Amino acid sequence: QVRLVESGGGSVEAGGSLRLSCKGSRYIDSSVYMAWFRVAPGSEREGVASISPSGVRTSYAESVKGRFTISRDNAENTLYLQMNSLKPEDTAMYFCAARSRASYYDVPPMTPGDFDYWGQGTQVTVSS
Repeated sequence: QVRLVESGGGSVEAGGSLRLSCKGSRYIDSSVYMAWFRVAPGSEREGVASISPSGVRTSYAESVKGRFTISRDNAENTLYLQMNSLKPEDTAMYFCAARSRASYYDVPPMTPGDFDYWGQGTQVTVSS
């Protein structure tokens, strides 16, 4: 069974940085698309960043471009999200996700329905 565990969340002031990690029990290898999503209070799940199985291709939500960087270490079964210049509107529960179905995308997907496995989330709170 695939298990994804996020860590690295916390409380920071605006302008600060955090690095989220998502450790997979297995399956985080070079054949799986991975992504980060977030859910803010009163909002729907939003795609933040996505990465191709090899890590070469990435995609980002407009709201985080230039501030967040997604990466992965397939040898360590780990997905990362480096978040810099954090803003209060980045406050949310952050989830990592994995897609089990084999496919190819020119632009890695960021729709929740494209992913099959989810972690439990890690809370990020940014104060002004």
